[in-house]
Amino acid sequence: MAIHAHKKGEESNDSLQQRFKRQVQNTGLLKVLRTRATRSKKPSRRLTRQAALKRENYREANRKKQFYSNM
Repeated sequence: MAIHAHKKGEESNDSLQQRFKRQVQNTGLLKVLRTRATRSKKPSRRLTRQAALKRENYREANRKKQFYSNM
């Protein structure tokens, strides 16, 4: 996935550089490369289960808040 920015007529180097930078940011390429740069371990089964239980508790609390405004 190559990104090109060629000078347009009398365009200054600064504006060319800014245009290129904008193109790179719009593609989201840097975000992908940063995530690929570091290797992250998969969470253990215990941590995955704890996160699921915590999520369920939050959802249950939000369901209660939806019906009871004074909680």
